[in-house]
Amino acid sequence: MLIKTDKGRTELLPGQRSLGQRERAILLVADGRKSTASLHALFHGEGRAMVEALLADGYLIDEAPAEPPARPVPPPPRGSVDTFSGPRSLASARMFLFDLSDRMFAARDRALADRFRQALREARDAASMMAVGQDMLTEIERVAGAERAASISERLAKVLPETAPQDA
Repeated sequence: MLIKTDKGRTELLPGQRSLGQRERAILLVADGRKSTASLHALFHGEGRAMVEALLADGYLIDEAPAEPPARPVPPPPRGSVDTFSGPRSLASARMFLFDLSDRMFAARDRALADRFRQALREARDAASMMAVGQDMLTEIERVAGAERAASISERLAKVLPETAPQDA
């Protein structure tokens, strides 16, 4: 069960908006009574990535129930980047990188997030787009650590076409 941290509660105060509307919606319902799986299923399965980001950024913590759930937890919803089974494409990767820029950098450094977004808009081929992705991963490693950067790199690889350069 997920619950808000002090940082999460502060985000929901009037005038304290550093997250997007969907992330704030997840914070609103993360009350320790809703199952993690139900939060993952929000927004047609996009909730999983948002919940993971909120956990990583310290807005939520996972308060495990005292007893294991009575029934098995369903698999993550289709559409989550962790279980991505849609068409692998540069468009999917580009959207992932745009979202990543907003989630990882907008609250901390708006100018950096805008720089990454502009570079993604200007990237006209796979190599230039992946160069931007690599720059983002380097910055993520600097601010969040190598493990977080590696995790994001793995998720990015799941949406890239199999023939795309996967240096990121």
